[in-house]
Parts: sequence; C-alpha cells; structure tokens
Amino acid sequence: DAAVLTTVPDVLDDACGDDPGWLCEWVFDVSDGNERLAQVADWFVDRPLTVLLIVIVAWLLGRLARRAVAKVVTPFVTRDRMVERSRLQRLGIENPSLLLGSEEEFRERAARAEGRAKSLSSVLGSTAAVAIWIIALFMIVGELGIQLGPLLASAGIAGVALGFGAQSLVKDCISGMFILMEDQYGIGDIVDLGEAIGEVEEVALRTTVLRGLDGTVWHVPNGEITRVGNKSQLWSVALVDVDVAYDADLDVAERTIHAAAEALCAEPDWADDIVEDPIMLGVEHLGADGITIRMVVKCSPGSQWALQRQLRQRIKVALDGAGIEIPFPQRTLWIREQPTE
Repeated sequence: DAAVLTTVPDVLDDACGDDPGWLCEWVFDVSDGNERLAQVADWFVDRPLTVLLIVIVAWLLGRLARRAVAKVVTPFVTRDRMVERSRLQRLGIENPSLLLGSEEEFRERAARAEGRAKSLSSVLGSTAAVAIWIIALFMIVGELGIQLGPLLASAGIAGVALGFGAQSLVKDCISGMFILMEDQYGIGDIVDLGEAIGEVEEVALRTTVLRGLDGTVWHVPNGEITRVGNKSQLWSVALVDVDVAYDADLDVAERTIHAAAEALCAEPDWADDIVEDPIMLGVEHLGADGITIRMVVKCSPGSQWALQRQLRQRIKVALDGAGIEIPFPQRTLWIREQPTE
C-alpha cells in the first residue's frame, strides 16, 4: 500500500507537472490515473483557460489604470476660474478679470491645460498598461512551462545595457513630464531657455521647439533645460528707461513722462492690455552723460514689447514739447600745446 501511495504522486507529476492544475488533477482522478487524458486536458483546456484568464485580467487592469491615471492627473493639471482668481489676488492683482477675461475666453485658454492633461494621462496610462502586460506576459510564459530564471536574467542584463545607453533619453522624458505637469510653459509662450529664446511652437515629452525672433527654429532637449524664463504667464511688465540731461528739472521730467504714459494707456487700442496704471519708479542711474529715469507698466502677456516701443515714441515727443533734453554723449577735450624750443 505504501508503494502504491508513493507511486500515485509520481505518476501525477509525470502527467500534470510539479504544479498540476485543478482540471488536470481532476481528470487524472476521474479517469483512474489515465496520464494521456490528463495531459490532453492540461494542455488543451486547463492552460488555455488560464492564459485566457490572465489576458482578460490584464486587459481590465490596463483599462482601470488608464482611467485612474486620468482622474488623478486632470484635476492636478487643470484649474477652474475661482482658483485662478484667488491665485491672482494673492499675487497682488486688484482686478483679476482683466487677465482672466470672460468665461468664454477663460475656457479657450483652459484648452491648453486640458491638452496637457490628456497628453500626460496618455503617457502615464500607457506606461502603467505596458507594465501590466509585461507582468502578464511573464505569467503566461511560466504557465506554458518555460523556465523564467534565464529569461529574467537575460532581460535584466539587456535592461541594464539599455539603461546606460538611454540615460539622456530617460532624463529628457522625465523632465518633459514635469514641464507639462507644472505648466512651466506652453505653445505660444515667449520663453528664455538659456541660449535659446523665442516662441514655443511645440512641447513634446522629449524636446521643446522654439522659434527665435530671427526665425531660427531651436530644438531643445528637455533634459538640458536647467532654468526657464517665461515672459507670457499671467502678466508682463513694460519697463522703460529714459535718460535726461543733468541740468533738467527732474520733477518736471517725471511728470512729463508719467503723463505721456497715462495718455497712451488710456487710448482704446491699449486700454485692454493694461493691467495697472503706469508707475514712476524715479531715478535709476546717474550715468556719465545723463540721468536715467525708470517707469513700469503692468500689462497683458506678450504685449510688453509693442507697448515699450510706443511708450518710448510718445515720451520722446512729450519731452521735446516740454523742452527737456535727452542727452547725447558729451566729452571735454584738453589740448596740450607742445613747448616751443
């Protein structure tokens, strides 16, 4: 009897393997130890059903992972109007509506945030789905009786080699992901990325494409971006420095400059771009040829350059009308006569 009890597990192992499935074991018991029938049930029914179950579970988990990532990322990236209003008020903007605009205009600007949310959700969801399917693939391979040890060792070696060779690629993708999540810049923004300065034409996970003022197209790897200067977020500042002569009346000069700026900002063509009234900061620098007076105007993003050019033109006309001289380089020459013999 003991010999029979010892032989039955050995026969079962020969028929169904070291880890027999429930169907193979059941067929083996029902058929009074028919190895052939148990093997047929194992290979053509039990294992295909297990593989099918693994595929179905992996597909469901992939779908759930994509939805979960979208639900987490979307609220993090997008903001509603009330949040933006409170944020602008904390930053000192007295009338945030000038920047937020109407509900329809705000929704149009929010489309960029929705696009970022979709891009991030797609990338992160795909990453999670790939990880799930890789695990499912290993489970299927193990179910088919293939030894996973050598396969995992080979995959580990290949992964290490690929990781060393693709360090910059991984760095670029991770940096691009954080750029999109933090909304450091978007398409249409004017940014300073170091050597590359211009308007953003494309923001991808690996690179950012800028077009400079001279038309040059810059392709900047996201991993190489160490600092970002965005000149198009929330508001901008038109900064104008005006030089006047040392013999000019500074109080009159400041009043003239300020009046010219206020008149320009009140015009219908510019009023919509002005966030706050012009602020006269006063004397900025005592130079070799004149005194520099500084004035700033807070305006909508991207309008500062045109506003600065127009302010300089109006201020020049106003100073000429007030009889205030804009200095030019002045030098005093001392001519030394040669002694006569």
